[in-house]
Amino acid sequence: MVTQEQRKRQLAREKFLRQQQRRTAARRKARVRNSVIGSVLGVILVGSLALYTSGVMKDDDKASASAKTSPSAAATSKAPDPCEKAAAGKVKTETWKKEPAMTIDKSAKYTFELATTCGEIDIALKTSAAPHTVNSFDFLAGKGFFDHTKCHRLVTNGIYVLQCGDPTGSGSGGPGYTIPDENLKDKSLKSNVYPAGTVAMANTGQAHTGGSQFFLVYQDSQLPPSYTPFGTISESGMKVLKKIAAAGESTGAGDGAPNATVVINKATVTKS
Repeated sequence: MVTQEQRKRQLAREKFLRQQQRRTAARRKARVRNSVIGSVLGVILVGSLALYTSGVMKDDDKASASAKTSPSAAATSKAPDPCEKAAAGKVKTETWKKEPAMTIDKSAKYTFELATTCGEIDIALKTSAAPHTVNSFDFLAGKGFFDHTKCHRLVTNGIYVLQCGDPTGSGSGGPGYTIPDENLKDKSLKSNVYPAGTVAMANTGQAHTGGSQFFLVYQDSQLPPSYTPFGTISESGMKVLKKIAAAGESTGAGDGAPNATVVINKATVTKS
């Protein structure tokens, strides 16, 4: 016959086993969730750390595990090119060892104007919130660094961005220096979502590794707040960006070179 004390010990053991089972199940669920997120991020954003100090969006910088497919994801490499022929000229290869000295007026308004083969994209810069970034872009644009460069990457699955700013067009190029992360608590970033119209710095996945590469968000994209948001695209610029996105990307898998031949003929930063 089971005594009261034995019964208590038996109930205690059963309670302990149930707790262990719940904890094991929770850990298993967390591992599965993290595995899914990791795999989605790896596919969606940048290939690997070998891609440089370029300022490429990397694994961390990636998107949500849901990885929904946008209408443009259905586009294949057969989609027509909606853009014009690029202007004559060569990409400059000059690099610099140090971030440029601060020369902008932090209290002034600046605009980043991209004259592309697909149309004009005007970007209002967040000068006071991201002064190092704006100052760097003012410097690089003044040197003609972005002129004749291709926007080399379009992501249409999980996140929805066009990536530009690499003079090599490979995803591994940059200006030779890095700038600090800024404005990561921007009020526009809610629930880890970079809203459509945002322009932000790409990076390697490590802090303060932004260079010259940046991405333009054409549809709300879930990303960790690790990429400096430093500008907002105008309404007319969004139309151009969506036209580029609608043409799809070359792999048909949701992450590749845009079918549209997006070349920045001229980049200008203007103080207003």
